[in-house]
Amino acid sequence: MRASNQRVATIAATLALLFSVAGCGGGSGGSDTGGGDPPPVGTTPWEWDLPAGFPAPVVPANNPMTVEGVELGRHLFYDTQLSFNGEMSCASCHQQELGFSDGRALALGSTGEVHPRNASGLTNVAYNPTLNWANPTSEELEEQLLVPLFGEDPIELGFVGQEDELLRRLREDIRYQELFPAAYPEDDDPFTIDNLADAISSFERTLISGNSPYDRYVYQGDDNALSESAKRGMDLFFSEVAECDHCHGGLNFASALDHESNPTDPTPFENNGLYNVGGTGDYPAINQGLFFFTDEETDKGRMKPPTLRNVEVSGPYMHDGSLKTLEEVIEHYARGGTRTDDGPNAGDGRLNPNKSSFITGFPISQQGKADLVEFLKSLTDESFLNDPRLSDPMD
Repeated sequence: MRASNQRVATIAATLALLFSVAGCGGGSGGSDTGGGDPPPVGTTPWEWDLPAGFPAPVVPANNPMTVEGVELGRHLFYDTQLSFNGEMSCASCHQQELGFSDGRALALGSTGEVHPRNASGLTNVAYNPTLNWANPTSEELEEQLLVPLFGEDPIELGFVGQEDELLRRLREDIRYQELFPAAYPEDDDPFTIDNLADAISSFERTLISGNSPYDRYVYQGDDNALSESAKRGMDLFFSEVAECDHCHGGLNFASALDHESNPTDPTPFENNGLYNVGGTGDYPAINQGLFFFTDEETDKGRMKPPTLRNVEVSGPYMHDGSLKTLEEVIEHYARGGTRTDDGPNAGDGRLNPNKSSFITGFPISQQGKADLVEFLKSLTDESFLNDPRLSDPMD
C-alpha cells in the first residue's frame, strides 16, 4: 500500500521532532555505548535518555544507534506489510499497552496457527542476554528478528522464501522511500533485509521502562510512591521466605542483566515446578524447555525467568499462559509447584526432580498474597505503556 502525502508530511514532522528529543524513558540522561562502527555520515547519533539508575544497553558494534534508524524501525514494527498476507505486524504480538506482549495464553501467527508458547513481552528487551523462553543461542535482536519473519515451524509472519516480495513492498511504499535512505545514506541500495532487521532492533532497544511507582520510590526518592501494602509486599518479595528475587532480581527483575558495563551476564534457565508429567520430571512434550537444545534430562522444563516489569498487564503467565492471574502465580510458588490432577499433563510439579532449589514453597497469609500482588502492580510503568514515542507512528 502507498502512503498519502499527509502521511509523508507526518513522517517529516516526526523526524524533525526526534532530532530535537532523541531518546526514550525518563530520568537522568545517558550516553550511547561508544566504540564499534560510527553512525553513517548524514545520520543523527542516538542519545540515551535513561531512567534514574539505569545503565546504557549494549549496542552491537555493526548497528550503531541513530535517530533515523530508530524511526525507520518504529514504522516497520507497526507495519502489517511485514506479514506475507498483510494481516499482522510485529506489534500484533507485542502491544504497547500490554508491555509489548499480546494478552494471549499462546501466540497466534499471521495464518492463524497457534504457537506452543506465550509471546514474550519486550519491556527492557535491550537488557536481555538471551531472547527466548528456552533458546540459549538466541542472543542478538538482529538475528532473532529473522525467526518471526522467515520461520516455518510455526509460521509467524510467513515470509519464508519470499524475501524479494518483502523488499518490493517496502521499495514501493512512499514512506520508506524517505525513511530507508535517511537511515542508511551510505548504502547504494538501502532496501535490504539486514537494514530492516537492524532498524527494528534499534527501535526495540528503546523500549526501556523505568518510571514505575517502584522506581520512583527506590531510585527517585519519592517516599509516597508506594502504598503501605506494596511496601510490605516488597519486603516479602526480597525476603528469604519467598525468595522471589533469586530468579527475578536486579534492575530488571529478571534472571540476568546485560548492559554496557556488564555485557557477559549468563542467563540461568530454571524449572519452576509448573509440571511433572506422570511423575517423571517431564513437561508437556512440545515445551520441554532447555532440554530441546541440550538433550540433558535435568534440563527438562528449564525456562528463562522473564522480567516482572509491567507484569500486571502482561498476563496470562508462564511459558504456556497456563496461569491466568497474579494471584494464581503466587499460589503456584507458595505451594512449591502446581499440581495437575487429570488429563495428559497430570502430575505434581512440587515433586519435579528437576525443579530449582529456590522453588520450595512458603507460608503466606491472604494479606501477604494481597501485599505481594500490590507490589507486583507497583512495577507497572504507565508512562512507558502510553509513551507516544513508542506508539504506532501512523495513529
